[in-house]
Amino acid sequence: MPEQVDLDVGRYPQAESAYRRALAVRERSLGPKHYRVATTLFNLGELYGKQGKYDRAEPLCRRALAITEEGLGPMHPNLTPLLTGVASLLTAEGKYVEAEPLYRRALAIEEKALGADNRLLSPLLLDYAALLRRMGKTSDGSALEARARQLVAQSAR
Repeated sequence: MPEQVDLDVGRYPQAESAYRRALAVRERSLGPKHYRVATTLFNLGELYGKQGKYDRAEPLCRRALAITEEGLGPMHPNLTPLLTGVASLLTAEGKYVEAEPLYRRALAIEEKALGADNRLLSPLLLDYAALLRRMGKTSDGSALEARARQLVAQSAR
């Protein structure tokens, strides 16, 4: 995807232009609630997030999440990257209280999909733990970090 290459090499104006063109075409041809529209919205939102333009990123990512959730339901595993993406943006903005339920929900979805003892939960656990620490919930954050370490250690055996 050419716009992804632009983003990967830091050519943000070119990537933004490509995403905006793709969004216009997809909304016009597929409708505003199509999953490809959601994907493009989320990619554009991530682009803005990488530039620190959170006021532009957040509504796009939230809209992508809403479209995807409407299409797949509230507990579908494909929601996890969207939930964590929005939570990450909110965390970067200092909106910790808004970010926490998104991380909690993403973890619940992943635990249901993968099982509570799957090492693939570790990155999500660590991100959630970092948020909890920022919120002053040090013991909760430490517990999640310990769980992540334990899952990784179990998988190494």
